[in-house]
Amino acid sequence: MHRPITLRVRRHGGKTTPGPRAIRPATTRRATAPRGLTDRRYCVLVDTSAAAASSALLTDQYELTMLSAALADGSAQRRCTFEVFARRLPHGRRYGVVAGTARLLTALRDFRFGAAELAVVERFLDERTVGWLRDFRFGGSIDGYLEGDLYFPGSPVLSVRGTFAECVVLETLILSILNHDTAIASAAARMVSAAAGRRMIEMGSRRTHEHAAPACSRAAYLAGFDATSNLEAVRRYGIPGAGTSAHAFTLLHSGPDGQHEAAAFRSQIETLGLGTTLLVDTFDITAGVARAIEVAGPGLGGVRIDSGDLGVLARQVREQLDSLGATGTRIVVSGDLDEYAIAALRAEPVDAYGVGTALVTGSGAPTAGMVYKLVDVEGVPVAKRSSHKQTRGGTKQAVRLARSTGTIIEEIVYPATAPRPDGNGYLVRDLLVPLVRDGEPVTDARTLEQSRELVAGGLVSLPWEGLKLSAGEPAITTTFLQ
Repeated sequence: MHRPITLRVRRHGGKTTPGPRAIRPATTRRATAPRGLTDRRYCVLVDTSAAAASSALLTDQYELTMLSAALADGSAQRRCTFEVFARRLPHGRRYGVVAGTARLLTALRDFRFGAAELAVVERFLDERTVGWLRDFRFGGSIDGYLEGDLYFPGSPVLSVRGTFAECVVLETLILSILNHDTAIASAAARMVSAAAGRRMIEMGSRRTHEHAAPACSRAAYLAGFDATSNLEAVRRYGIPGAGTSAHAFTLLHSGPDGQHEAAAFRSQIETLGLGTTLLVDTFDITAGVARAIEVAGPGLGGVRIDSGDLGVLARQVREQLDSLGATGTRIVVSGDLDEYAIAALRAEPVDAYGVGTALVTGSGAPTAGMVYKLVDVEGVPVAKRSSHKQTRGGTKQAVRLARSTGTIIEEIVYPATAPRPDGNGYLVRDLLVPLVRDGEPVTDARTLEQSRELVAGGLVSLPWEGLKLSAGEPAITTTFLQ
């Protein structure tokens, strides 16, 4: 009589193959025995270290329990449209910036239920649903606003069409990416506007989750930042990197005989060259600037101030640098900056800003507040009537009107079955573009640089009051046609 056996399974080259050991952590699941062991069950140790390659579990359980019920009652195959929109902008904001679209398309490609993912969901799902998930591939269509485009309350920034089953399981994945990246990009765009063309460096990695940090860097760069301190973002997205030293490097050169700031400066310059930026506020800023120029000479690339009254200190440092002949040495400021602090420094002799905490937390709005709602079932508009959470039924299209100068004046959202609105003399631009057809991304996907240019152009197109940092109404009105 055969005894139950345990097989250890490991991932290799994208396939699951038997092996002598498994990498932990691992999940044990029950499976049907192979030939010769038909009367027994056996355990498979699934290597979950490879599960990061799949995005399928970046979801909420209720999406899969809805799927299970829909498969049971036969409604899973009904053709549906889901739309993503924000009911309102964060308090006082006048516009938002769509971001995360490219990351979403990558995550959609990786939305696959392999052995590791099925081992989790089969704990609460029936065999039919587990089998459906095992074979799942999104085969529908997605239209959306271009990444980097502006959006306003009610803008249908994403339209997902397909069967109920294949659309409903994507809700959390779509919202988690778009809400996060859009919040960061929208805050970053306000900071870029406040900086008025001065160099912007994203340095917020230590203030957010380690896996969110590269996405923050990408969203900030898309919105107009010039560089990031996060090396994973440099590797993954090709964003320019930036960074020199922290206070720890200066303190490292202390000893029993005191502080040796000059030695730290000299070491940094010898290693990184005269173009580097020296951090001058570890001890006394005035003395630090003097030592920096004494060591480097007037050709020093820059100095950074990370504390104190940045406006006052920037003026003092500029005067001191100029008096020492370092007229070309740049001043970089950092330390709890947000768009308001940056705007307050606009008249000061600051050449670059380093922004961290406020950026990666959305500067007070850590989520864009977008929702994913069912609006059409088999061609019939459907809508919620819940108090303060009403939705507008029906698949929609959207256009934006602009003057001949390029200044936008209105967004019109209308039923997809209705004629395209006439511009009445204004320029008309369609906002929803094809992103996915029959489950496959369209071939003319935009690059990060193109999205970056779209943000810059969008900010220029806003009415002047739309760029104000003070709380106000959305920069343009959104009209909904029935």
